[in-house]
Parts: sequence; C-alpha cells; structure tokens
Amino acid sequence: MKRVIAALFISFSIAGAVAGERMSYGEAEYLNSCATCHGVEGKGDGPLRDLLVKRPADLTSISKRNGGRFPYARVIAVIDGRYDVPGHGNRDMPVWGRQFLEDDQRLYGPAGGEIVTTERINELAGYVQSLQR
Repeated sequence: MKRVIAALFISFSIAGAVAGERMSYGEAEYLNSCATCHGVEGKGDGPLRDLLVKRPADLTSISKRNGGRFPYARVIAVIDGRYDVPGHGNRDMPVWGRQFLEDDQRLYGPAGGEIVTTERINELAGYVQSLQR
C-alpha cells in the first residue's frame, strides 16, 4: 500500500512540476508513464519496483551496457513493444505503443494517432538518452 501511495505522490508531484516549471515533452511522458517503476532518475528504483516480478532496468546505464553508444532505435522498439525485439527476452513492461495508440487514435484518428504515438515514443527515447551516465 505504501508503494501505491508513493506512486500516486509521484504522479501528483509531476503534475505540480509541469505546472510550475518548463520540462520537455519526453521528460513529462517519462514521469507520467515510466517513473513509478524505473524511478524519477531512471535507476530502476521506482516506488512500484518491489511489487513487480522482475526489477525494472537501470535506464541510466543503457549506453554503458552497449559499449558506450546509446542504441536509440532499439530503445524505441523496446518502449513501443508492438514488435518483437530480438534478444530482449520476455516482455516485462507494458506495450506502450499499443497503449499510447489507443488514446491517440481516439483523439487524432487512425493516421494521426499513429503519428502522435510515434512522436511520443521518440520523445520518450530521447529523454531516456539524456539520463545516461
């Protein structure tokens, strides 16, 4: 229960942060969709981490684990989740592409929804890239 309350606190804090200061769309999307599992700083220490079967990845070390290069296209594919990513293993996180697309198609229609979903995922991947240490 404490983890759920912490997750709700993060969500409300994010809303306050968005209202009080300017942040990128990718950061806002990350805080809205990813921080409850991966943590605000992307270290895999979000408030829901202990409720998950598999601990969330530390997103700050993706480049390090990839020989110092950020695998942008692969990160997009993993976030999107609608297509198989060879070598990624079992799907432990939500299929954000499908979830985003449902909402985006309702607002923008089938073609517009796909464009908006693709941009959301690109912005999110760009923000994850900015978390690299």
